[in-house]
Amino acid sequence: MSSEPPVDHLNDVGVLKRREIEARIVAPLLERLAERFGPEVYETARDVIVDVAREQGAALAERVGDDSLPGFAAALGAWSADGALESEVRELSDEVLAFDVTRCRYAEMYRSLGLADLGATMSCNRDGSLIEGFNPDVEFTRTRTIMSGADHCDFRFELRATPVELRS
Repeated sequence: MSSEPPVDHLNDVGVLKRREIEARIVAPLLERLAERFGPEVYETARDVIVDVAREQGAALAERVGDDSLPGFAAALGAWSADGALESEVRELSDEVLAFDVTRCRYAEMYRSLGLADLGATMSCNRDGSLIEGFNPDVEFTRTRTIMSGADHCDFRFELRATPVELRS
């Protein structure tokens, strides 16, 4: 059996709708597991979600055939589809991708379901791992999120001067 994950066609559904479906299943499952095994199941779920995002980032780079920041920026359309995100690009170059999300329907959806904490785990938490899988030489910084109550999310991606593989 191959260790390669199957091709991901789930974005055909739209990422916003996909996250809602996931949340409606995962939230009660995690709640029940936490009742039975303790609150550490939430940490385990977070770890799994981060690992999945990293794998999805690597698969995205392979699909795009380009692990540059402009390539990453071009591939982000699936997350904004159906008006899911409204954003303003601050900078886009080979070394920097900076944008602010000014409206996040993911946050709105999780809040409407009473799952803002889970939303941070299931959506916001993926962002750093996604770019890590896409290109490990890119450093991700974000100081605020709409999910945590800020008026915008500040996404900053910067190509490291020294590639990760050369660091010791």
